[in-house]
Amino acid sequence: MGIILLEVYIDGASAGNPGPSGIGIFIKGEGHQIKISEYIGENNNHIAEFIALNRALEEVKKIGSSLISIRSDSKIVVSSIEKQYVKNEEYKPYLEQAIKLIESIDMFFIKWIPDSQNKAADALAREAILKGK
Repeated sequence: MGIILLEVYIDGASAGNPGPSGIGIFIKGEGHQIKISEYIGENNNHIAEFIALNRALEEVKKIGSSLISIRSDSKIVVSSIEKQYVKNEEYKPYLEQAIKLIESIDMFFIKWIPDSQNKAADALAREAILKGK
C-alpha cells in the first residue's frame, strides 16, 4: 500500500460567542471527496475550531491515510498544535485529544490559511448552524 495523501480543510463557526455552533470539514485526495457539516450545540468559536480539527482527525483515521495536510483559518488551533500548548485551560482537553489522534498518523502537517482559501469548510460550518437552529 502506498502513501495516501489527504488535504483536509476545517472550520468552526458560532452564531454568537458562545452561541449555536457548527463544524465544516472538507477532505480531498486519493479519490476521496468528503464533506462533513455537523451542528455541535452551544460553543464559542475557538472551541468549534478545535472540535472541527478533532472530528477531521477521527475521519481521516477511518480512511487510513498516512499523510495528512490540515488547513485551518484558526490561528489559535494551528499555533496550539505546532507548540503542543494552549494558554486557555478551556481548550486543553481538545488539544490533548488532537495530539493523541495526531500521534497515530505517520506524517501530519497543519497550515494556517486565510478565510478566502477556506470557503468550502466555512460554508459547511455555517450550514451546520442553520441545521441546528
